[in-house]
Amino acid sequence: MIDLDVHLALIVAGDTRAFGRWLAGAEGVVRDSLRSFARVVDTEAVLQEALLRVWQVAPRFEADGRPNGLLRLGIRIARNLAVSEVRRTRATPVEVGDLETALAAEPDAPDPMLRQAIADCRDKLPPKPRQAFDSRLHSAGGQDDVELAEALGMKLNTFLQNFTRARQLLVDCLKKKGVAL
Repeated sequence: MIDLDVHLALIVAGDTRAFGRWLAGAEGVVRDSLRSFARVVDTEAVLQEALLRVWQVAPRFEADGRPNGLLRLGIRIARNLAVSEVRRTRATPVEVGDLETALAAEPDAPDPMLRQAIADCRDKLPPKPRQAFDSRLHSAGGQDDVELAEALGMKLNTFLQNFTRARQLLVDCLKKKGVAL
């Protein structure tokens, strides 16, 4: 691989074309450095954010004399962003073999981590949306929304708004826990 720092002086000066040439050589290498995170984070989003940050810090970058200094910085930024994303979502990487073994042992068993995440998010719902959500869940389709609303002392529109709010809050909470819906 050629030393991409040949573009550094122009990049530091703000030359977008020079950064584009650097990017053409660096993108694949930075992307490959994120391969181990592919199961637990959106590596494409991490890659794009890392490359944007490289552009932002490039004017302050000081070469250490070794080749591809800016590329090494880009890889470090990308990996740090990926680690931060793993921590933010509380995702835990699991070896594929371990996961397949667990699934093979009990193929019909529900996912206990997903069940716990849903329970945690449900417990965080505000009282009225939680009431609407719980009533629809417990009725299991046996009662229509008019009956459920009356049982809770709500107007139908209020019940529907509370249920919609509960559903959106659950989705947002689950996304923060790394559950892709």
